[in-house]
Amino acid sequence: MAIAAAACAATTLMATPLHGVLDLANIVMLFLLTVLIVAAGLGRAAGVLAAFLSVLLFDVFFVPPRFSLAVQDAQYLITFAVMLAVALIAAHLAAALQREAQLAAGKERQTRLLYELARELAGALAVEQVDEITRRFLREAFDIEAAVLLPQPDGRLAAVGDADARKPEPVLARVAFNNNHTAYDAEHAGGRYAVGWLPLKAPMRVRGVLKARPLDPAADTLYAQRTLLETIASLVAIVVERLHYVDVAQASQVETAAERLRSSILSALSHDLRTPLTALVGLADSLALLGPALPAAAMDTAQALRDQAVRMHGLVANLLDMARLHAGRIALRREWQPVEEAIGAAIQLLRPPLGEHPVRVDLEPELPLLELDAVLMERVFCNLIENAAKYSPAGAAIDIEAKRHGQDVTVAVCDRGPGFPPDKSAVFEMFVREDHAKPGVGLGLAICRAIVEAHGGSIAAADRVGGGACVVMTLPVGNPPAVEEEQA
Repeated sequence: MAIAAAACAATTLMATPLHGVLDLANIVMLFLLTVLIVAAGLGRAAGVLAAFLSVLLFDVFFVPPRFSLAVQDAQYLITFAVMLAVALIAAHLAAALQREAQLAAGKERQTRLLYELARELAGALAVEQVDEITRRFLREAFDIEAAVLLPQPDGRLAAVGDADARKPEPVLARVAFNNNHTAYDAEHAGGRYAVGWLPLKAPMRVRGVLKARPLDPAADTLYAQRTLLETIASLVAIVVERLHYVDVAQASQVETAAERLRSSILSALSHDLRTPLTALVGLADSLALLGPALPAAAMDTAQALRDQAVRMHGLVANLLDMARLHAGRIALRREWQPVEEAIGAAIQLLRPPLGEHPVRVDLEPELPLLELDAVLMERVFCNLIENAAKYSPAGAAIDIEAKRHGQDVTVAVCDRGPGFPPDKSAVFEMFVREDHAKPGVGLGLAICRAIVEAHGGSIAAADRVGGGACVVMTLPVGNPPAVEEEQA
Protein backbone atom coordinates (compact mmCIF):
# COMPACT_ATOMS: atom_id res chain seq x y z
CA MET A 1 0.00 0.00 0.00
CA ALA A 2 2.86 2.39 0.76
CA ILE A 3 4.25 1.79 -2.70
CA ALA A 4 0.85 2.68 -4.22
CA ALA A 5 0.70 5.92 -2.24
CA ALA A 6 4.30 6.75 -3.18
CA ALA A 7 3.53 6.16 -6.86
CA CYS A 8 0.57 8.53 -6.72
CA ALA A 9 2.68 11.17 -4.92
CA ALA A 10 5.44 10.80 -7.50
CA THR A 11 2.92 11.28 -10.31
CA THR A 12 1.67 14.44 -8.59
CA LEU A 13 5.22 15.86 -8.26
CA MET A 14 5.96 15.03 -11.88
CA ALA A 15 2.75 16.62 -13.16
CA THR A 16 2.90 19.78 -11.01
CA PRO A 17 5.47 21.59 -13.26
CA LEU A 18 3.27 20.75 -16.20
CA HIS A 19 0.27 22.57 -14.75
CA GLY A 20 -0.61 25.33 -17.15
CA VAL A 21 1.38 23.65 -19.91
CA LEU A 22 -0.78 20.57 -20.33
CA ASP A 23 -4.52 20.43 -20.36
CA LEU A 24 -6.11 18.88 -17.25
CA ALA A 25 -7.45 15.99 -19.39
CA ASN A 26 -3.87 15.00 -20.20
CA ILE A 27 -2.87 15.15 -16.54
CA VAL A 28 -5.79 12.79 -15.78
CA MET A 29 -4.21 10.31 -18.23
CA LEU A 30 -1.01 10.35 -16.19
CA PHE A 31 -2.89 9.39 -13.04
CA LEU A 32 -4.78 6.64 -14.88
CA LEU A 33 -1.48 5.25 -16.15
CA THR A 34 -0.18 5.20 -12.58
CA VAL A 35 -3.27 3.30 -11.38
CA LEU A 36 -2.84 0.74 -14.17
CA ILE A 37 0.85 0.19 -13.34
CA VAL A 38 0.15 -0.15 -9.61
CA ALA A 39 -2.72 -2.62 -10.17
CA ALA A 40 -0.68 -4.73 -12.58
CA GLY A 41 2.30 -4.87 -10.24
CA LEU A 42 0.75 -4.93 -6.77
CA GLY A 43 -2.76 -6.35 -7.20
CA ARG A 44 -6.36 -5.23 -6.92
CA ALA A 45 -6.23 -3.70 -3.42
CA ALA A 46 -3.26 -1.49 -4.24
CA GLY A 47 -4.93 -0.47 -7.51
CA VAL A 48 -8.14 0.58 -5.73
CA LEU A 49 -6.12 2.66 -3.24
CA ALA A 50 -4.21 4.27 -6.09
CA ALA A 51 -7.51 5.10 -7.86
CA PHE A 52 -8.93 7.00 -4.86
CA LEU A 53 -5.62 8.75 -4.12
CA SER A 54 -5.31 9.81 -7.76
CA VAL A 55 -8.78 11.42 -7.71
CA LEU A 56 -8.00 13.17 -4.41
CA LEU A 57 -4.59 14.46 -5.49
CA PHE A 58 -5.89 15.61 -8.87
CA ASP A 59 -8.64 17.60 -7.14
CA VAL A 60 -6.33 19.18 -4.57
CA PHE A 61 -3.34 20.07 -6.75
CA PHE A 62 -4.77 20.67 -10.19
CA VAL A 63 -8.47 21.59 -10.12
CA PRO A 64 -9.16 25.26 -9.26
CA PRO A 65 -9.28 26.42 -6.57
CA ARG A 66 -5.99 24.60 -6.03
CA PHE A 67 -4.90 23.20 -2.65
CA SER A 68 -8.51 22.80 -1.64
CA LEU A 69 -11.21 20.15 -1.85
CA ALA A 70 -13.65 22.75 -3.06
CA VAL A 71 -14.67 22.60 -6.72
CA GLN A 72 -15.28 25.83 -8.54
CA ASP A 73 -16.81 24.30 -11.67
CA ALA A 74 -19.43 21.57 -11.14
CA GLN A 75 -18.36 19.90 -14.38
CA TYR A 76 -15.23 18.66 -12.60
CA LEU A 77 -17.46 16.41 -10.47
CA ILE A 78 -18.24 14.44 -13.62
CA THR A 79 -14.53 14.32 -14.35
CA PHE A 80 -13.87 12.94 -10.86
CA ALA A 81 -16.57 10.27 -11.25
CA VAL A 82 -15.40 9.16 -14.68
CA MET A 83 -11.79 9.21 -13.54
CA LEU A 84 -12.60 7.09 -10.48
CA ALA A 85 -14.70 4.63 -12.49
CA VAL A 86 -12.05 4.24 -15.19
CA ALA A 87 -9.32 3.88 -12.55
CA LEU A 88 -11.28 1.18 -10.69
CA ILE A 89 -12.04 -0.74 -13.91
CA ALA A 90 -8.43 -0.49 -14.98
CA ALA A 91 -7.29 -1.70 -11.57
CA HIS A 92 -9.70 -4.64 -11.72
CA LEU A 93 -8.62 -5.66 -15.23
CA ALA A 94 -4.94 -5.32 -14.45
CA ALA A 95 -5.32 -7.39 -11.28
CA ALA A 96 -7.30 -10.06 -13.15
CA LEU A 97 -4.62 -10.16 -15.83
CA GLN A 98 -1.96 -10.54 -13.16
CA ARG A 99 -3.91 -13.38 -11.52
CA GLU A 100 -4.35 -15.18 -14.84
CA ALA A 101 -0.66 -14.81 -15.53
CA GLN A 102 0.14 -16.30 -12.12
CA LEU A 103 -2.27 -19.18 -12.72
CA ALA A 104 -0.76 -19.83 -16.14
CA ALA A 105 2.72 -19.82 -14.64
CA GLY A 106 1.55 -22.24 -11.94
CA LYS A 107 -0.02 -24.59 -14.46
CA GLU A 108 3.10 -24.43 -16.60
CA ARG A 109 5.18 -25.40 -13.55
CA GLN A 110 2.81 -28.27 -12.72
CA THR A 111 2.91 -29.51 -16.31
CA ARG A 112 6.69 -29.39 -16.32
CA LEU A 113 6.88 -31.25 -13.01
CA LEU A 114 4.43 -33.92 -14.20
CA TYR A 115 6.41 -34.34 -17.40
CA GLU A 116 9.63 -34.83 -15.44
CA LEU A 117 7.90 -37.35 -13.13
CA ALA A 118 6.39 -39.26 -16.07
CA ARG A 119 9.78 -39.37 -17.79
CA GLU A 120 11.44 -40.82 -14.71
CA LEU A 121 8.65 -43.31 -14.08
CA ALA A 122 8.78 -44.48 -17.71
CA GLY A 123 12.28 -45.81 -17.08
CA ALA A 124 11.36 -47.68 -13.89
CA LEU A 125 11.91 -51.44 -14.07
CA ALA A 126 10.62 -52.43 -10.62
CA VAL A 127 8.07 -51.20 -8.09
CA GLU A 128 10.95 -50.32 -5.76
CA GLN A 129 12.15 -47.78 -8.31
CA VAL A 130 8.61 -46.40 -8.66
CA ASP A 131 8.40 -45.93 -4.90
CA GLU A 132 11.82 -44.23 -4.71
CA ILE A 133 11.06 -41.86 -7.62
CA THR A 134 7.66 -40.90 -6.19
CA ARG A 135 9.08 -40.28 -2.72
CA ARG A 136 11.90 -38.07 -4.00
CA PHE A 137 9.67 -36.08 -6.36
CA LEU A 138 6.99 -35.22 -3.80
CA ARG A 139 9.56 -34.36 -1.15
CA GLU A 140 11.57 -32.03 -3.40
CA ALA A 141 8.64 -30.42 -5.27
CA PHE A 142 5.94 -30.11 -2.58
CA ASP A 143 7.54 -30.95 0.79
CA ILE A 144 5.34 -34.05 1.05
CA GLU A 145 6.42 -37.36 2.52
CA ALA A 146 5.03 -40.18 0.36
CA ALA A 147 4.88 -43.97 0.28
CA VAL A 148 3.46 -46.48 -2.21
CA LEU A 149 1.38 -49.29 -0.68
CA LEU A 150 0.66 -52.38 -2.78
CA PRO A 151 -1.39 -55.55 -2.13
CA GLN A 152 0.61 -58.46 -0.75
CA PRO A 153 0.05 -62.19 -1.47
CA ASP A 154 -2.04 -62.43 1.71
CA GLY A 155 -4.25 -59.54 0.57
CA ARG A 156 -3.08 -56.88 3.00
CA LEU A 157 -1.69 -53.50 1.92
CA ALA A 158 1.93 -52.80 2.79
CA ALA A 159 4.52 -50.23 1.78
CA VAL A 160 6.95 -51.28 -0.93
CA GLY A 161 9.91 -53.01 0.67
CA ASP A 162 8.08 -53.70 3.93
CA ALA A 163 8.41 -57.46 4.44
CA ASP A 164 6.96 -57.53 7.97
CA ALA A 165 3.89 -59.76 7.56
CA ARG A 166 2.82 -59.08 11.15
CA LYS A 167 2.50 -55.34 10.63
CA PRO A 168 -1.19 -54.35 10.33
CA GLU A 169 -2.31 -52.39 7.30
CA PRO A 170 -3.57 -48.79 7.75
CA VAL A 171 -7.35 -48.70 8.04
CA LEU A 172 -7.80 -45.65 5.81
CA ALA A 173 -5.53 -47.21 3.19
CA ARG A 174 -7.91 -50.15 2.97
CA VAL A 175 -10.88 -47.74 2.77
CA ALA A 176 -9.30 -45.84 -0.13
CA PHE A 177 -8.35 -49.10 -1.88
CA ASN A 178 -11.79 -50.71 -1.57
CA ASN A 179 -13.86 -47.59 -2.31
CA ASN A 180 -11.57 -46.14 -5.02
CA HIS A 181 -11.83 -42.74 -3.33
CA THR A 182 -9.30 -40.53 -1.53
CA ALA A 183 -9.43 -40.86 2.26
CA TYR A 184 -8.03 -38.28 4.69
CA ASP A 185 -6.68 -38.81 8.19
CA ALA A 186 -7.35 -36.60 11.23
CA GLU A 187 -7.28 -32.83 10.64
CA HIS A 188 -4.89 -30.34 12.20
CA ALA A 189 -6.02 -27.06 13.64
CA GLY A 190 -7.47 -24.80 10.99
CA GLY A 191 -9.01 -27.65 8.99
CA ARG A 192 -5.73 -28.85 7.44
CA TYR A 193 -5.50 -32.58 6.67
CA ALA A 194 -2.69 -34.55 8.32
CA VAL A 195 -2.42 -37.54 5.93
CA GLY A 196 -4.06 -38.39 2.62
CA TRP A 197 -4.53 -41.87 1.11
CA LEU A 198 -5.00 -41.75 -2.67
CA PRO A 199 -6.05 -44.90 -4.59
CA LEU A 200 -3.77 -45.94 -7.44
CA LYS A 201 -6.50 -46.32 -10.04
CA ALA A 202 -5.17 -47.94 -13.22
CA PRO A 203 -7.16 -48.66 -16.40
CA MET A 204 -7.87 -52.25 -15.31
CA ARG A 205 -8.32 -51.92 -11.54
CA VAL A 206 -7.01 -50.24 -8.38
CA ARG A 207 -3.38 -51.29 -7.96
CA GLY A 208 -2.61 -49.87 -4.52
CA VAL A 209 -2.62 -46.69 -2.43
CA LEU A 210 -0.38 -43.59 -2.35
CA LYS A 211 0.21 -42.17 1.12
CA ALA A 212 0.88 -38.39 1.27
CA ARG A 213 1.77 -36.43 4.43
CA PRO A 214 2.92 -32.76 4.46
CA LEU A 215 6.27 -32.24 6.18
CA ASP A 216 4.93 -28.93 7.56
CA PRO A 217 1.76 -29.63 9.62
CA ALA A 218 0.75 -25.97 9.27
CA ALA A 219 0.68 -26.15 5.46
CA ASP A 220 -2.59 -26.84 3.67
CA THR A 221 -0.74 -28.73 0.94
CA LEU A 222 -3.01 -31.76 0.63
CA TYR A 223 -6.12 -29.71 -0.09
CA ALA A 224 -4.39 -27.07 -2.21
CA GLN A 225 -2.64 -29.66 -4.39
CA ARG A 226 -5.36 -32.34 -4.35
CA THR A 227 -5.83 -32.33 -8.14
CA LEU A 228 -2.11 -32.55 -8.78
CA LEU A 229 -1.72 -35.35 -6.22
CA GLU A 230 -4.53 -37.32 -7.88
CA THR A 231 -2.78 -36.91 -11.23
CA ILE A 232 0.49 -38.14 -9.72
CA ALA A 233 -1.35 -41.12 -8.24
CA SER A 234 -2.73 -41.94 -11.70
CA LEU A 235 0.75 -41.85 -13.22
CA VAL A 236 2.08 -44.15 -10.51
CA ALA A 237 -0.88 -46.53 -10.98
CA ILE A 238 -0.29 -46.80 -14.73
CA VAL A 239 3.40 -47.60 -14.20
CA VAL A 240 2.61 -50.20 -11.51
CA GLU A 241 0.10 -51.87 -13.83
CA ARG A 242 2.62 -51.82 -16.68
CA LEU A 243 5.20 -53.54 -14.48
CA HIS A 244 2.59 -56.11 -13.44
CA TYR A 245 1.83 -57.06 -17.02
CA VAL A 246 5.53 -57.12 -17.87
CA ASP A 247 6.01 -59.69 -15.10
CA VAL A 248 3.03 -61.67 -16.38
CA ALA A 249 4.37 -61.62 -19.94
CA GLN A 250 7.84 -62.68 -18.83
CA ALA A 251 6.42 -65.52 -16.73
CA SER A 252 4.30 -66.62 -19.67
CA GLN A 253 7.32 -66.59 -21.99
CA VAL A 254 9.38 -68.60 -19.54
CA GLU A 255 6.56 -71.09 -19.09
CA THR A 256 6.09 -71.40 -22.86
CA ALA A 257 9.79 -71.90 -23.43
CA ALA A 258 9.96 -74.51 -20.65
CA GLU A 259 6.95 -76.33 -22.07
CA ARG A 260 8.43 -76.29 -25.56
CA LEU A 261 11.74 -77.62 -24.23
CA ARG A 262 10.00 -80.35 -22.26
CA SER A 263 7.96 -81.39 -25.30
CA SER A 264 11.11 -81.50 -27.44
CA ILE A 265 12.91 -83.65 -24.88
CA LEU A 266 9.94 -85.99 -24.55
CA SER A 267 9.65 -86.31 -28.30
CA ALA A 268 13.37 -87.05 -28.73
CA LEU A 269 13.43 -89.58 -25.90
CA SER A 270 10.28 -91.27 -27.13
CA HIS A 271 11.65 -91.74 -30.63
CA ASP A 272 14.94 -93.10 -29.32
CA LEU A 273 13.31 -95.50 -26.84
CA ARG A 274 10.58 -97.03 -29.00
CA THR A 275 12.95 -99.08 -31.16
CA PRO A 276 14.81 -100.85 -28.33
CA LEU A 277 11.55 -101.46 -26.45
CA THR A 278 10.00 -103.05 -29.52
CA ALA A 279 13.10 -105.24 -29.81
CA LEU A 280 12.78 -106.26 -26.15
CA VAL A 281 9.17 -107.35 -26.69
CA GLY A 282 10.18 -109.40 -29.73
CA LEU A 283 13.10 -111.01 -27.91
CA ALA A 284 10.89 -111.90 -24.95
CA ASP A 285 8.37 -113.51 -27.29
CA SER A 286 11.13 -115.46 -29.05
CA LEU A 287 12.33 -116.88 -25.74
CA ALA A 288 8.90 -118.47 -25.20
CA LEU A 289 9.06 -120.06 -28.65
CA LEU A 290 12.50 -121.58 -28.31
CA GLY A 291 12.83 -125.37 -28.32
CA PRO A 292 13.29 -127.27 -26.22
CA ALA A 293 11.04 -125.34 -23.82
CA LEU A 294 12.73 -123.29 -21.15
CA PRO A 295 12.38 -124.20 -17.48
CA ALA A 296 9.35 -122.75 -15.69
CA ALA A 297 11.42 -120.15 -13.82
CA ALA A 298 13.00 -118.96 -17.06
CA MET A 299 9.59 -118.80 -18.76
CA ASP A 300 8.24 -116.69 -15.89
CA THR A 301 11.19 -114.35 -16.23
CA ALA A 302 10.67 -114.09 -20.00
CA GLN A 303 6.98 -113.32 -19.48
CA ALA A 304 7.76 -110.69 -16.83
CA LEU A 305 10.33 -109.19 -19.17
CA ARG A 306 7.75 -109.01 -21.95
CA ASP A 307 5.10 -107.46 -19.68
CA GLN A 308 7.44 -104.77 -18.46
CA ALA A 309 8.63 -104.05 -22.00
CA VAL A 310 5.01 -103.72 -23.18
CA ARG A 311 4.25 -101.41 -20.26
CA MET A 312 7.30 -99.27 -21.03
CA HIS A 313 6.27 -99.19 -24.68
CA GLY A 314 2.85 -97.82 -23.66
CA LEU A 315 4.44 -95.14 -21.46
CA VAL A 316 6.75 -94.05 -24.26
CA ALA A 317 3.80 -93.94 -26.67
CA ASN A 318 1.95 -91.67 -24.24
CA LEU A 319 4.99 -89.40 -23.95
CA LEU A 320 5.29 -89.16 -27.71
CA ASP A 321 1.58 -88.46 -28.16
CA MET A 322 1.67 -85.73 -25.50
CA ALA A 323 4.70 -84.10 -27.13
CA ARG A 324 3.00 -84.16 -30.53
CA LEU A 325 -0.27 -82.80 -29.18
CA HIS A 326 1.42 -79.91 -27.39
CA ALA A 327 3.49 -79.13 -30.47
CA GLY A 328 0.33 -79.08 -32.59
CA ARG A 329 1.78 -81.55 -35.07
CA ILE A 330 -1.09 -84.05 -35.07
CA ALA A 331 -3.66 -83.51 -37.82
CA LEU A 332 -7.02 -85.08 -37.06
CA ARG A 333 -8.21 -87.60 -39.63
CA ARG A 334 -11.91 -87.26 -39.00
CA GLU A 335 -14.53 -89.59 -40.33
CA TRP A 336 -18.21 -89.95 -39.54
CA GLN A 337 -18.59 -93.10 -37.44
CA PRO A 338 -20.53 -94.44 -34.44
CA VAL A 339 -18.90 -93.92 -31.07
CA GLU A 340 -19.52 -97.56 -30.11
CA GLU A 341 -16.85 -98.67 -32.62
CA ALA A 342 -14.14 -96.74 -30.76
CA ILE A 343 -15.42 -98.10 -27.44
CA GLY A 344 -15.49 -101.68 -28.69
CA ALA A 345 -11.99 -101.46 -30.19
CA ALA A 346 -10.60 -100.10 -26.93
CA ILE A 347 -12.22 -102.89 -24.88
CA GLN A 348 -10.84 -105.50 -27.26
CA LEU A 349 -7.29 -104.11 -26.93
CA LEU A 350 -7.52 -104.04 -23.14
CA ARG A 351 -8.69 -107.61 -22.55
CA PRO A 352 -5.50 -108.66 -20.70
CA PRO A 353 -5.24 -105.52 -18.49
CA LEU A 354 -8.94 -105.65 -17.63
CA GLY A 355 -8.52 -109.06 -16.04
CA GLU A 356 -11.49 -109.78 -13.80
CA HIS A 357 -13.15 -106.38 -14.30
CA PRO A 358 -16.39 -106.77 -16.30
CA VAL A 359 -17.23 -103.90 -18.64
CA ARG A 360 -20.87 -102.84 -18.94
CA VAL A 361 -21.72 -100.65 -21.90
CA ASP A 362 -25.01 -98.72 -21.90
CA LEU A 363 -25.54 -96.76 -25.13
CA GLU A 364 -28.65 -94.74 -25.85
CA PRO A 365 -30.48 -96.11 -28.91
CA GLU A 366 -30.01 -94.28 -32.21
CA LEU A 367 -26.99 -92.22 -31.21
CA PRO A 368 -25.90 -89.95 -34.09
CA LEU A 369 -22.69 -90.44 -35.98
CA LEU A 370 -19.75 -88.38 -34.72
CA GLU A 371 -16.90 -86.94 -36.76
CA LEU A 372 -13.93 -88.54 -34.99
CA ASP A 373 -10.34 -89.52 -35.52
CA ALA A 374 -10.78 -93.25 -34.86
CA VAL A 375 -7.18 -93.91 -33.78
CA LEU A 376 -6.98 -90.98 -31.34
CA MET A 377 -10.44 -91.53 -29.91
CA GLU A 378 -9.59 -95.19 -29.39
CA ARG A 379 -6.54 -94.01 -27.41
CA VAL A 380 -8.84 -91.87 -25.24
CA PHE A 381 -11.09 -94.82 -24.38
CA CYS A 382 -8.08 -97.07 -23.78
CA ASN A 383 -6.60 -94.60 -21.27
CA LEU A 384 -9.92 -94.07 -19.48
CA ILE A 385 -10.79 -97.77 -19.25
CA GLU A 386 -7.26 -98.68 -18.19
CA ASN A 387 -7.33 -96.03 -15.44
CA ALA A 388 -10.72 -97.30 -14.26
CA ALA A 389 -9.37 -100.87 -14.05
CA LYS A 390 -6.22 -99.67 -12.31
CA TYR A 391 -8.03 -97.90 -9.48
CA SER A 392 -11.05 -100.23 -9.10
CA PRO A 393 -11.16 -103.08 -6.55
CA ALA A 394 -10.73 -106.58 -7.92
CA GLY A 395 -13.86 -107.79 -9.67
CA ALA A 396 -15.54 -104.34 -9.69
CA ALA A 397 -17.39 -103.52 -12.88
CA ILE A 398 -16.51 -100.64 -15.20
CA ASP A 399 -19.52 -98.82 -16.65
CA ILE A 400 -19.57 -96.93 -19.93
CA GLU A 401 -22.61 -94.81 -20.77
CA ALA A 402 -23.36 -92.66 -23.80
CA LYS A 403 -26.34 -90.32 -24.19
CA ARG A 404 -27.33 -87.41 -26.36
CA HIS A 405 -27.97 -83.98 -24.81
CA GLY A 406 -29.11 -81.47 -27.40
CA GLN A 407 -26.25 -80.85 -29.83
CA ASP A 408 -23.76 -82.95 -27.83
CA VAL A 409 -23.14 -86.58 -27.03
CA THR A 410 -21.99 -87.29 -23.47
CA VAL A 411 -19.86 -90.38 -22.79
CA ALA A 412 -19.05 -91.35 -19.19
CA VAL A 413 -16.53 -93.97 -18.01
CA CYS A 414 -17.19 -94.82 -14.35
CA ASP A 415 -15.56 -97.09 -11.78
CA ARG A 416 -15.94 -98.02 -8.09
CA GLY A 417 -12.52 -96.86 -6.98
CA PRO A 418 -11.56 -94.29 -4.32
CA GLY A 419 -12.71 -91.33 -6.45
CA PHE A 420 -10.95 -88.12 -7.40
CA PRO A 421 -9.26 -85.59 -5.07
CA PRO A 422 -11.08 -82.31 -4.23
CA ASP A 423 -9.21 -80.39 -6.95
CA LYS A 424 -10.58 -82.37 -9.88
CA SER A 425 -9.23 -80.04 -12.57
CA ALA A 426 -5.65 -80.85 -11.55
CA VAL A 427 -5.95 -84.52 -12.55
CA PHE A 428 -5.91 -83.48 -16.22
CA GLU A 429 -2.51 -81.79 -15.90
CA MET A 430 0.62 -83.54 -17.10
CA PHE A 431 2.53 -85.72 -14.63
CA VAL A 432 -0.18 -85.40 -11.96
CA ARG A 433 -0.93 -88.74 -10.30
CA GLU A 434 -3.54 -89.48 -7.67
CA ASP A 435 -1.88 -92.59 -6.26
CA HIS A 436 1.90 -92.86 -6.62
CA ALA A 437 1.74 -96.52 -5.70
CA LYS A 438 0.03 -97.25 -9.01
CA PRO A 439 2.14 -97.63 -12.19
CA GLY A 440 2.22 -94.76 -14.65
CA VAL A 441 3.61 -91.24 -15.09
CA GLY A 442 0.38 -89.22 -15.03
CA LEU A 443 -0.08 -88.56 -18.73
CA GLY A 444 -3.20 -90.57 -19.56
CA LEU A 445 -5.83 -88.00 -18.58
CA ALA A 446 -3.74 -85.14 -19.98
CA ILE A 447 -3.66 -86.89 -23.36
CA CYS A 448 -7.41 -87.52 -23.16
CA ARG A 449 -8.11 -83.84 -22.55
CA ALA A 450 -5.85 -82.73 -25.42
CA ILE A 451 -7.50 -85.15 -27.88
CA VAL A 452 -11.08 -84.36 -26.78
CA GLU A 453 -10.46 -80.60 -26.95
CA ALA A 454 -8.91 -81.04 -30.41
CA HIS A 455 -12.28 -82.57 -31.43
CA GLY A 456 -14.07 -79.46 -30.13
CA GLY A 457 -15.35 -81.20 -26.99
CA SER A 458 -14.70 -81.06 -23.26
CA ILE A 459 -13.82 -83.50 -20.51
CA ALA A 460 -14.38 -83.34 -16.76
CA ALA A 461 -13.95 -85.47 -13.65
CA ALA A 462 -16.78 -86.14 -11.19
CA ASP A 463 -17.52 -88.29 -8.15
CA ARG A 464 -19.88 -91.20 -8.67
CA VAL A 465 -22.99 -91.66 -6.57
CA GLY A 466 -22.40 -94.58 -4.22
CA GLY A 467 -18.61 -94.27 -4.43
CA GLY A 468 -16.17 -94.23 -7.28
CA ALA A 469 -15.25 -91.81 -10.04
CA CYS A 470 -16.50 -90.84 -13.47
CA VAL A 471 -14.75 -89.17 -16.37
CA VAL A 472 -17.34 -87.45 -18.58
CA MET A 473 -16.63 -86.46 -22.19
CA THR A 474 -18.83 -84.13 -24.21
CA LEU A 475 -18.45 -84.35 -28.00
CA PRO A 476 -20.28 -82.10 -30.50
CA VAL A 477 -22.76 -83.77 -32.85
CA GLY A 478 -22.20 -81.42 -35.75
CA ASN A 479 -24.06 -82.16 -39.00
CA PRO A 480 -23.83 -85.92 -39.57
CA PRO A 481 -24.71 -87.23 -43.05
CA ALA A 482 -28.01 -88.97 -43.58
CA VAL A 483 -27.74 -92.78 -43.42
CA GLU A 484 -30.05 -94.71 -45.74
CA GLU A 485 -31.52 -97.93 -44.37
CA GLU A 486 -30.63 -101.08 -46.24
CA GLN A 487 -33.43 -102.73 -48.18
CA ALA A 488 -34.52 -106.12 -46.91
